[in-house]
Amino acid sequence: MSQPKVFITRRLPIELEQLQQIATVEVWTFRQPPPDDVLLEKVKAIDGLLCLLTDKIDRQLIAAGTSLKVISQMAVGYDNIDVAAATARGIPVGHTPGVLTDATADFTWALLMAAARRVVEADRFTRAGEWRTWEPDLLLGADMAGATLGIVGFGRIGQAVARRAKGFEMRILYASRQRCDRQLEQSLGVEFADFEQLLQQSDFVTIHTPLSEETYHLVSERQFALMKPTAILINTARGGIVDPDALYRALSSRQIAGAAIDVTEPEPIPINSPLLSLDNLIIAPHIGSASYKTRSKMAEMAIANLIAGLQREVLPNCVNPEVYPEN
Repeated sequence: MSQPKVFITRRLPIELEQLQQIATVEVWTFRQPPPDDVLLEKVKAIDGLLCLLTDKIDRQLIAAGTSLKVISQMAVGYDNIDVAAATARGIPVGHTPGVLTDATADFTWALLMAAARRVVEADRFTRAGEWRTWEPDLLLGADMAGATLGIVGFGRIGQAVARRAKGFEMRILYASRQRCDRQLEQSLGVEFADFEQLLQQSDFVTIHTPLSEETYHLVSERQFALMKPTAILINTARGGIVDPDALYRALSSRQIAGAAIDVTEPEPIPINSPLLSLDNLIIAPHIGSASYKTRSKMAEMAIANLIAGLQREVLPNCVNPEVYPEN
């Protein structure tokens, strides 16, 4: 009996021996993701697909995968996958939740602190030879201790950000579709607020909600108008949650003081984007989970989902458990 065939859309930060023992594995070794037409051709001959959030796994591609038994994504989010189409075909979709919570929360704080204290600007200033002497008003930034932090989306990452904020003795507001348990609120020292109230009162606003039809351009012209002129926006969730044109206008007009983002719309950000001209914006290349430990664990989880799917077992982390008869 021949081994099942697997296609992995990028090099992973772990060895693949366990997978190679049960499957014939092909890895896309180029830095850029496989073009749509290449991925469409590949999927026609495989049993398992391990993909990234940069891969478009739409209805057409899923339909072309006539032998496809499992789709395993190395990411928490899966807005790039047509899960309904996969479910209709009985194909389980795996993802990697939980593992990147701390890494992303840490990076959120790295961005928040860098934006507040203008670290990137200061580095550029120094490298340009502009540092001549100590000056009382040079590169003044925002204080974090005692400030108000607004957290939009209060899942695992939002809660981890709140735990870190307690160390700065911040007032912490959160906005979410559902209010969390009062005991959890007490333990984290957070206050539930509606979205507009949060925007109006926060010195820092950090986004941790999934991208969906409801949250697409959740932060746009109207929302920026509600924010303080001293406010700083942080986005480590998905680029599409923030309207990039509105962000440019808010920053260039100093409607808000600054922003730091790890995600853009589109990704990667076009080299001619006006956002790249702003000195009050920090842009990172989607590296919120980019620690050695976290990325290795994500890859391991993605492989575990893939192997389970190939062996017709329940995926350890399944997005659409309804594909299993017992559900």
